[in-house]
Amino acid sequence: MPTTVTARATASAGGSFERTTIERRDVRPHDVRIEIAYAGICHSDIHTARDEWGAANYPLVPGHEIAGTVAEVGSEVTKYKVGDRVGVGCFVDSCRECENCKVGEEQYCLKGETGTYGGMQDGKPTDGGYSEQIVVDENYVLGIPEGIELDAAAPLLCAGITLYSPLKHWGAGPGKKVAIVGLGGLGHMGVKIAAALGAEVTVLSQSLKKQEDGLRLGAQHYYATSDPETFEQLAGQFDLIVNTVSATLDLDAYLGLLRVNGTLVEVGAPEEPMKEAAFSLIQNRRSLAGSKIGGIRETQEMLDFCAEHGLGAEIEVIGGDQIDEAYERVVASDVRYRFVIDIAKL
Repeated sequence: MPTTVTARATASAGGSFERTTIERRDVRPHDVRIEIAYAGICHSDIHTARDEWGAANYPLVPGHEIAGTVAEVGSEVTKYKVGDRVGVGCFVDSCRECENCKVGEEQYCLKGETGTYGGMQDGKPTDGGYSEQIVVDENYVLGIPEGIELDAAAPLLCAGITLYSPLKHWGAGPGKKVAIVGLGGLGHMGVKIAAALGAEVTVLSQSLKKQEDGLRLGAQHYYATSDPETFEQLAGQFDLIVNTVSATLDLDAYLGLLRVNGTLVEVGAPEEPMKEAAFSLIQNRRSLAGSKIGGIRETQEMLDFCAEHGLGAEIEVIGGDQIDEAYERVVASDVRYRFVIDIAKL
């Protein structure tokens, strides 16, 4: 029979989060039951909970930055055992048959990956990590290495892989100049990872108020984009720019910061359509690209990399009764740099 567990859910786009119970399926042969210790709060949770992207299903239990330990395994599970430290990211299944799934790019499943929350599985919506337990097929579970505390590891399952994937794909490393736009929940992980990869890292932020943090996290340079001289001074300098902010930017100005063959990668999703002049791309053979998260293989690679380099998210741990306040603070950019829910205080 399904197991009943405590969760925090919102019943409407404008509703608050309330304590409730949900059902988790019985463990199947290839399933892993995870006792959740921590769940990160991603800005995507807020967009979905407030139905800002449309098609939200209520009641909604968000959370796709999940860290915990294995409590039970199915009879045919080979990858994990009870007591293992594990995580779950943004999806819990995919078609497993399309060309993208077969090469480990499940995040680009041609039939659509199954979201950890708000997706459909077994004919009903999935519930996320703002809960005591979750049951996931072993092929969509990640191992969290020793060396990363579970609370600091939770945001890596979304924020970490969202930055690691484009940085690796576009070759951030020694001899490359990389700029991270925005020093928030995503951007701070971009700085840490790019620096650990060996790149020369610059933060481009609206102001200099987080400069000390940016340099502490691994950046060599920090500039305010509110200063017009920044774009003159840095013109044609970067091999790669990763934009983590969801605000509408002057893309032509940022494209002008790229050197020949440079790439501007969008990982933030502004509400308004993006606009850029074709000449900004033609000049210096620049590219404008986008990146999502990563597949299971790459996400595990990211976790192992972070453990090797001692990287974790900068977090503020909260209880379940602080979720509504945390949402407001995220929107106001009043967190350094990621909220994580202590599920023991759900």
